[in-house]
Order: sequence, then C-alpha cells, then structure tokens
Amino acid sequence: MKQFIFLPLSIFIFFQAQSQKVYSVDYSSQADVKVYVVDYESQADLKVYKEDYSSQAGKNDGHWYFVDYSSQADKKIYFVDYSSQADLKIYFVDYKSQAGWKNSSKKQLMY
Repeated sequence: MKQFIFLPLSIFIFFQAQSQKVYSVDYSSQADVKVYVVDYESQADLKVYKEDYSSQAGKNDGHWYFVDYSSQADKKIYFVDYSSQADLKIYFVDYKSQAGWKNSSKKQLMY
C-alpha cells in the first residue's frame, strides 16, 4: 500500500522541481541573469514562451512562468536596455513549440 502512495508523491515532486520560474527584478545587482529582448528570432540565444501556469513551465527549455515574488523564482532576471549589457539574449515566441535554445553554450545561465 505504501508503494501506491509513494509513486504519485514522487511524480508530483519531480514535476514541481522541473519548473522554470522567473522573476523580473528592479536592479541589475539583484539579478542572476541580465536579459535583453531582441527584435528578431535569429539574434536570440533562447526563444522564450511565456506560460500561463507554473505547472506548464519547463526546467531549462525556454518555457518561462513569471512569478509574483522573488522568493518563488528559480532565476531572477533583469531586462537591460542594450544587447551589449546582456548575459542572455531572448526572443519571445507565440507558440510553445517554437521555444528552445539556439545557443546551447548559454544554457548554464539558467540552471
């Protein structure tokens, strides 16, 4: 009987741990990653899809959920004004299937 309780609980914990929750901070000194939003997909390191629910976000695959409080976030980001200031360049996409890394060498920034 304990196995039947443990399995669903394990699955729930696994999926909770997989979410990529981000929080946009007010100052660059508070950020884990400085982000610049590019105008064209070809300029991006990461194509990002904004999820409506935290349960839909992926760990490091471009599916982001913006949380209301910094304590809820996996990563704190700061949106910079110039691409030269950025650690990561992103492009917001309209469809989930479009999200993902274009420059895999930057993946470690979001772990």
